[in-house]
Amino acid sequence: MRSMVQAGVARVEGFGLAGFSDEELYAIHTSTLEVLEYTGLKIESQEALEIFSEGGARVDFKTKVVKIPQYLVEDAIQSAPSTLVLAGRNPKNDIVLGGKRVGFINFGEGVSIIDPYTKEYRKTTRRDVANITRFCDAMDQMDAVLRPVAPQDIHPSVAVVHNAEVIFNNTSKHVFIGVEGGRNFKKVLKMAAAVAGGEDKLRERPLFSCNICPTSPLQIVNHASEVIIEGARAGIPVNMLSMGMSGATSAITLAGTLVTHNCEVLGAIVLSQLTSKGAPVLYGSSTTIMDMKNMTAPVGSPELGMINAGVAKLAQYYNLPSWVAGG
Repeated sequence: MRSMVQAGVARVEGFGLAGFSDEELYAIHTSTLEVLEYTGLKIESQEALEIFSEGGARVDFKTKVVKIPQYLVEDAIQSAPSTLVLAGRNPKNDIVLGGKRVGFINFGEGVSIIDPYTKEYRKTTRRDVANITRFCDAMDQMDAVLRPVAPQDIHPSVAVVHNAEVIFNNTSKHVFIGVEGGRNFKKVLKMAAAVAGGEDKLRERPLFSCNICPTSPLQIVNHASEVIIEGARAGIPVNMLSMGMSGATSAITLAGTLVTHNCEVLGAIVLSQLTSKGAPVLYGSSTTIMDMKNMTAPVGSPELGMINAGVAKLAQYYNLPSWVAGG
């Protein structure tokens, strides 16, 4: 098992960041509960709507709006595991998430690359996925591997399966991957089960986790719901990774953005826990700001760091393992 550093351990005095007090976190929490109960989330998946309805949420099947009472949110937070073991093919690369443990992972989804040999700026390929995955596998600083690039030489309809095959064959660390729907999830699950030695062994030691992204503001689209549901049933960790943009798809204030973000992530966690109580989840974030001048979402902005420091504090407040963007 990999040894991981811990954040917030007071070994020496020095610089620290505490963006929100406990009272402010509580205010964000209560505002979140109010939005979820009285405004709700739009849920596209019919199966997800039925799960919410059977679980006690107020569901309008015509508008597809789900209003989640406070007790369901609180129950989901309590039932979600506070600690996760993310297994690698090699057990020495297992990592534990929870509390103040801190690990690191590469960024992902690049569609272009500067060729390391020719220096040509070109589109990414399947071979790049393999090469960068091996590079991340060799780096002690990387505790897990996220699909590093999105290969442009594979048809989008089969890209997820090709990505999974390449990554599983080139790392002994835990893998994070976006599977883009329930159908692809089942294919990747079978592949990972073959690597692990069967679905039972995969459930005991999940070799991969899935990332899903709610659509800000306050919506979970069909393919994201499918992955949440199938992941919960299979015991595969699902990272609820909101990607709001302050000033565009969420409030201009950082606290307001955190409320929207919190609604989306907790709503997804409720769906997971209603599907299978105790299902493994991560409280995720790649939320940032909207650059009003250039109309972009800058992941290197100071505000991204501030937002994600707040997200990490919220995850600790809920005693949930978290994943946040570092810029």
